[in-house]
Amino acid sequence: MADAPSHPQRPLPRRGIERLDLMLLCAEALDLNGGEAMVWLSEEMGFTDLLPNRVELWKRRCSNPLRRTTRRDLPTPAESDALIRICNALADRLYPMLRSLLSTAEPPQLSAQRWQLFEGRLAELLRERFNLRRGGVQRLLDPQQGPSLSRELIQALAFSAGPGGFERLKASLMDPVV
Repeated sequence: MADAPSHPQRPLPRRGIERLDLMLLCAEALDLNGGEAMVWLSEEMGFTDLLPNRVELWKRRCSNPLRRTTRRDLPTPAESDALIRICNALADRLYPMLRSLLSTAEPPQLSAQRWQLFEGRLAELLRERFNLRRGGVQRLLDPQQGPSLSRELIQALAFSAGPGGFERLKASLMDPVV
């Protein structure tokens, strides 16, 4: 039997890079040590050749054009896959928190308080690291649109947890409509 034809990996589109970085930022908003966790997971998962240290991890995330400091070079498909796998591992680790945020069984006051804490931390990180003149950042910080956009990011993070999460997340990041 002949080998299956090899398809070259496609790089993530611009919107996929933005969304992946925002999901990683959401993980940082949920976990105060999220940045350190990313570096540790990178080492644990064997990505030291692609992302050898926190600076290289930061450089790959700065391919997001919404950031205050951005880089023109896009992550390679292998680097993107490594970032997606790190995001999946963070989603697995944070799943109880993600589930409690998305749960409708919680008392409304408790749920509102959790969302308020998360959105406050996310807004703080956005103001610190992102270009506030960009429309996408302004929408995330907007009191009307921001909560629904951050809920979408949390839902995507929750859906990327568990078995098959890598494939689900990668497919959603490759979709130009999202």
